[in-house]
Amino acid sequence: MTRVVVVGAGLAGLRTAEALRANGYSGSITVVGDEEYLPYNRPPLSKEALLTGVDPEKLEFRRRDALADVEWVLGQAVREADLAAGRVRLADGSTREFDGLVIASGIRPRLLPIPGPREGRVVLRTIDDARALRPLIRPGAQVIILGAGFIGCEVAATARKLGANVHVVAIDPEPMVRPLGVELGAGMRRRHEAHGVHFHLGIGIDACHGHSTDERLASVSLSNGTELPADLLVEAVGSVTNVEWLTGNGLDLSDGVHVDSGMRVVGTDAFVVAAGDVARYPNALFGPVARRIEHWNMPTETGRRAGATLAALLAGEEPTKEPFTAMPSFWSDQYEHTIQSFGMPGLATDIVMAAGTPDEPCIAEYRDDSGLVGVVGIDRTSELAPYRKELMARRPVTSEHAGQ
Repeated sequence: MTRVVVVGAGLAGLRTAEALRANGYSGSITVVGDEEYLPYNRPPLSKEALLTGVDPEKLEFRRRDALADVEWVLGQAVREADLAAGRVRLADGSTREFDGLVIASGIRPRLLPIPGPREGRVVLRTIDDARALRPLIRPGAQVIILGAGFIGCEVAATARKLGANVHVVAIDPEPMVRPLGVELGAGMRRRHEAHGVHFHLGIGIDACHGHSTDERLASVSLSNGTELPADLLVEAVGSVTNVEWLTGNGLDLSDGVHVDSGMRVVGTDAFVVAAGDVARYPNALFGPVARRIEHWNMPTETGRRAGATLAALLAGEEPTKEPFTAMPSFWSDQYEHTIQSFGMPGLATDIVMAAGTPDEPCIAEYRDDSGLVGVVGIDRTSELAPYRKELMARRPVTSEHAGQ
């Protein structure tokens, strides 16, 4: 019997396993995850789960009957892989042999080398992170959030609902500036400020300071000389891909795992695919450049393609050569506001307000020389369907020389 090992028990690993079965693979599947939980939904961790309490069973994804025979090895990280030998080694020293491998090991929060005490400094990525964080966000607590991306802003909104005093520190000129741009980012900043959030933008944190009696966090020093009292520092400054276990296999791991449009890993003849946040792939709707996209829907889209590719390889068949053209999308709930996007707004060279203003319900179009590359709606999400249709109609480009 053929054997598939899936490294990563998140959404990407789950969807790839489902796609393997849906595409006729009947061999064994072992899913290895470093957390103790079955695949679960992460976005609520910074919003409703953090606000009302973390219940793993409510966050858990439904698993299809086709996966009833899957072996789940949880609470075990994979430490090493030998692709040529078809073997992975787990943290407990045990090994698993494979005929096909799925890389779905995802990402982890980036930690900056800020000097000072560690107690009182937290990240938010997992159920355990959220469980540790929630009791620390209490009425009157001095909460500092380092980073003004979506996670940082969602935690800021939740912390204000819980009665904490919130300061957001970021080197960016406006919150969520990379996906939204300066104008919409400024509009969202003003919405947060109306709820009592304080922003310190264009600066960072130079040091953390502890109480004189112990090593608990007491304050932070900003790069402009300001010192802020702090009971809690939430670090939300981006991510790092979990690829260390793949070193020594001759792969391009410069930004995640480089794969082709079928999600097959480039640089090895072994039957290896990658999916989710760890994969760097071309999306032909937005050109031939391989990119990682950390949007919630992409683990499902890449998992479906990866599972189909691996099933074909293991059956001795040729995987599809169709370009990968899934539509990236994201959404974020902050206070009573909802942000939704389709496409890749970060590629835009020009942003046009199509409806409303940044301080009210609005729609912004994101364009470059090729036309519309993305759209963002704030509190007008029901009006975005025509934009999605237009984006899906973009001409797929699979070669850097196409059109020349």
